Amino acid sequence: MSAGTVLADSEALVPAASPGIAATARITARPDGRGGTALPVLESSGPLAVRRTRGEAGQARVMLVGAMSAPLGGDRLRVEVRVEAGARLRIGSAAATIALPGQHGAPAHYDVRLYVGAGAELHWMPEQLISAAGSELQVTTRVELAEGARLVLREEQVLGRTGEAPGTLTSRLTLCGAGRVLLDQELACGPGAPGGWDGSAVLAGHRAVGQLVVVQPEFEDAPPQGRPLGDTASLTPLAGPAALVTAVAPDALRLRRVLDEAARTLHC
Repeated sequence: MSAGTVLADSEALVPAASPGIAATARITARPDGRGGTALPVLESSGPLAVRRTRGEAGQARVMLVGAMSAPLGGDRLRVEVRVEAGARLRIGSAAATIALPGQHGAPAHYDVRLYVGAGAELHWMPEQLISAAGSELQVTTRVELAEGARLVLREEQVLGRTGEAPGTLTSRLTLCGAGRVLLDQELACGPGAPGGWDGSAVLAGHRAVGQLVVVQPEFEDAPPQGRPLGDTASLTPLAGPAALVTAVAPDALRLRRVLDEAARTLHC
């Protein structure tokens, strides 16, 4: 563990405005001056536990570990990540996140805020988010990239556990690079979502949906070409040095295979 690393596990949960809990996890990465990456801030709160694990040379690695069942209806969870200029960080999760109904019927909120500094690199690679029957979850992810930053971001969402109907899931992703909006999209699925989410123009009956966002400075001179990736995925170049892969699949396993293959195609 790098010198100066802080591990803080909050014992008290802050009441949310609606029934449920409010919890925030914070991670900061910065160069350690010896060619590696230090983690001066690792703050856990409530169900959001963060743990440093062994990383590769020059790259720090952190796992998000669920300390209790969450998000439940009414919970307000937030993850804040800051990768300072020149640092390299990879974040994953120990298991899938399952959105469950709460006792009071209120929606849950899960907000992710990612900042990547100049010449820094972040791999945001959590496991799947599963929307269980009866749940209602709103996920918001916002990424701010400085000039020359690198990003690999994977999101995977599964509608319902095996043999059950999905909950209501709304997911919004906003990507900004050097002060410009590169991507701003939202998907709503499940009961209460606008009609047509399960039709041929959106999920077409599939129950797993995901996306892979890759930002590399090299894309400025040689952007990837937009094209289909198999029968249920596509690659789209974005404004700025970025590319987006969107995919649907019958289940989480096949979705992961599609996104892994797309990552190899983009050399990330």
